[in-house]
Amino acid sequence: MSGHDSKYFSTTKKGEIPELKEELNSQYKDKRKDAVKKVIAAMTVGKDVSSLFTDVVNCMQTENLELKKLVYLYLINYAKSQPDLAILAVNTFVKDSQDPNPLIRALAVRTMGCIRVDKITEYLCDPLQKCLKDDDPYVRKTAAICVAKLFDINAELVEDRGFLEALKDLISDNNPMVVANAVAALAEIQENSTSPIFEINSTTLTKLLTALNECTEWGQVFILDALSRYKAADPREAENIVERVTPRLQHANCAVVLSAVKMILQQMELITSTDVIRNLCKKMAPPLVTLLSAEPEIQYVALRNINLIVQKRPTILAHEIKVFFCKYNDPIYVKMEKLEIMIKLASDRNIDQVLLEFKEYATEVDVDFVRKAVRAIGRCAIKLERAAERCISVLLELIKIKVNYVVQEAIIVIKDIFRRYPNTYESIIATLCESLDTLDEPEAKASMIWIIGEYAERIDNADELLESFLESFPEEPAQVQLQLLTATVKLFLKKPTEGPQQMIQVVLNNATVETDNPDLRDRAYIYWRLLSTDPEAAKDVVLAEKPVITDDSNQLDPSLLDELLTNISTLSSVYHKPPEAFVTRLKTTVQKTEDEDFAEGSEAGYSSSNPVDSAASPPATTGNIPQPAGRQPAAAVPAPVPDLLGDLMGLDNAAIVPVDEPITPSGPPLPVVVPASSGQGLQISAQLSRKDGQVFYSMLFENNSQTVLDGFMIQFNKNTFGLAAAGPLQIPPLQPGTSARTMLPMVLFQNMSAGPPTSLLQVAVKNNQQPVWYFTDKILLHALFSEDGRMERGTFLETWRSLPDSNEVQKEFPGITITSVESTIELLTAFNMFFIAKRKNGSQDVIYLSAKDPRDVPFLIELTAMVGQPGLKCAVKTPTPEIAPVFFEALELLFKA
Repeated sequence: MSGHDSKYFSTTKKGEIPELKEELNSQYKDKRKDAVKKVIAAMTVGKDVSSLFTDVVNCMQTENLELKKLVYLYLINYAKSQPDLAILAVNTFVKDSQDPNPLIRALAVRTMGCIRVDKITEYLCDPLQKCLKDDDPYVRKTAAICVAKLFDINAELVEDRGFLEALKDLISDNNPMVVANAVAALAEIQENSTSPIFEINSTTLTKLLTALNECTEWGQVFILDALSRYKAADPREAENIVERVTPRLQHANCAVVLSAVKMILQQMELITSTDVIRNLCKKMAPPLVTLLSAEPEIQYVALRNINLIVQKRPTILAHEIKVFFCKYNDPIYVKMEKLEIMIKLASDRNIDQVLLEFKEYATEVDVDFVRKAVRAIGRCAIKLERAAERCISVLLELIKIKVNYVVQEAIIVIKDIFRRYPNTYESIIATLCESLDTLDEPEAKASMIWIIGEYAERIDNADELLESFLESFPEEPAQVQLQLLTATVKLFLKKPTEGPQQMIQVVLNNATVETDNPDLRDRAYIYWRLLSTDPEAAKDVVLAEKPVITDDSNQLDPSLLDELLTNISTLSSVYHKPPEAFVTRLKTTVQKTEDEDFAEGSEAGYSSSNPVDSAASPPATTGNIPQPAGRQPAAAVPAPVPDLLGDLMGLDNAAIVPVDEPITPSGPPLPVVVPASSGQGLQISAQLSRKDGQVFYSMLFENNSQTVLDGFMIQFNKNTFGLAAAGPLQIPPLQPGTSARTMLPMVLFQNMSAGPPTSLLQVAVKNNQQPVWYFTDKILLHALFSEDGRMERGTFLETWRSLPDSNEVQKEFPGITITSVESTIELLTAFNMFFIAKRKNGSQDVIYLSAKDPRDVPFLIELTAMVGQPGLKCAVKTPTPEIAPVFFEALELLFKA
């Protein structure tokens, strides 16, 4: 469609479908063309125009290429839901695949490949075989990709009809784009196949290298990726391959450059000449540097790949460290990645420049970036022994500026430096002790306590310093408590005087009697037993010489690094994870009709009902999801129902759970989700609930129609908490005027949706007599709260303090009135929100509660209200604050129920 075709999207007529049907059957070509454009426009904005399938297919018989493309686009979209009608278009496809115009021949084969319907696949084979040997290269390159699509639908058919051999023959084609597409198709087929299909030999290699110079940029990427999997026979062959590929490093497309780098790195493993390797490293540096002048998003991808490259070959960019210096307008994600690479490239030769940069970064406004910069200075000190003193000088200068988070980060890294160089830089401890009062972060406190304990004999007032921390021992996080315990024991062993002796008694008592932390308690008992039975053995254990820590800047395991380098310029190299860690390979399956799926369900132990003939039903609209139109069944055998659940929700019918085990109507009334007026007499009520530690979907079906309804099935769309049906349930046939209530067990985290958390739960229910009913429900978060969410007051307080203020979310509910504190606590306890404490704040009551979600994430809740007066304020603090809006929705429904 051209730019002035936007008018086709603006129609809002009530009789739109009948009018379109009339226009599609018009005798005038222009009217038919405009009508098809309107149909495509309606389809694009999500309207269901599947009822026009036959009329649109009739427009295929045209010489107009634009109209033909539009009709093919419609066919691709709706053929899966109308497989029987899609067969009507096969003759036109076959005819078009023999058209004199190569564009039409290619279009026909491409469209047939995109229609993933098994019935059409068998008709595709003959036209595809002809097109693979077509005189026109455009048709051949299109047919090559079509083979890969056909393999995905029916692998056996591709092998039996010899398509793989035809595809391999195309590698010898005289057109470079045909070669590139053949390589791309073979590579994709190889990924989905367990047997070796695409293996490059010396003959193939020459043809690929020749095609490389002439094909388009994406063709070059396909060929380079294939070449990177080829292992040269000897160093000489590897050098020849690299020489032919090196010019690709100058390409304007970033993907081509990274693919070339990947291929060269793989071949460099086989090259033995140090001169050749040195020259290649020099040649690879400029193109990698050039990538850093692109847009920030491309810079980030390039930096993630460079991060891997410099771990394997640091000499490539050893002289280019300046290009990784952060610019003032770099996004934070680019700055962070540049810091990582600068640490890896830091050496005795450039450390002064690097430290100046890091010192500058440590005075910026972005707190996370500043912290990372200070840590980077410490990592350089650990990595470069000769530069350690200069790094410490910079850290001391930063401590003197008295910025709280800078000081704390500096103390953390200085502790690591002490571990790396014991008994070397202890003279700076006095400077560190001056900052004791400013420490409020657990890791910084723990690091400072470790330093005091480790060097207690050199610090005159070590006992006073530790005593200042002991005053708040019960409220400290576990990390600080553990470090305090060990440091106090060290102090006692090094200075067994009266002061430390009293301190050790207090600490051991706190750590064994006053705590619920098993790690802390067990360590305290071990120390207590050691000190009381054999103090000398305690010295050997507690004051033992510690192993020297090493630089962690090359943190990837060598075998993982090698695997990631073979995946440069892919998502794997950005995530720094192997592909199998985030990509699930799906086995090639043959498409089945819904009736076959139902039959399999019944064989697996699900009960199935006899199908009942029913007349075509008008399109239904329930909730806010577009509904499909019904279809007229044949007289004797009902027509297969379109795979609507799979199409609209992105799932296949294998996941549909038949509904079982009727339960007599009982329990509280459920909210109506499908009223009888919209459900052709069927009314559905439903709500999430929890019973005996299990999540259920409570449902009530009421048949107000004149027909027996049976064969109920249910499907849940992807959702934030991955809710899905846990197992089979069955409901008996519903006679007119009867109802059945059931509780469907649910599982969590099976069917997760991407994007921000939401309470939306999309459900589809069907039976043998009616169309699919779609509705939306709310995920009630309190139905997911577990029974073990109760916290001790001390734990609640410690958790609240350990979470940053940014994790606290507040909301006011002006329409909610609390009648009494006791009834509110009772109500919330029934839904696994457990009372912790309450207090008065003027005339208002403040209640503290705790809860825990299915992943053991705590929710710390503070409710503030004046009894009898409208208005409730809720604050929730949790490690996952993005879930807070879902919690607030559930809380509001709970109080209003």
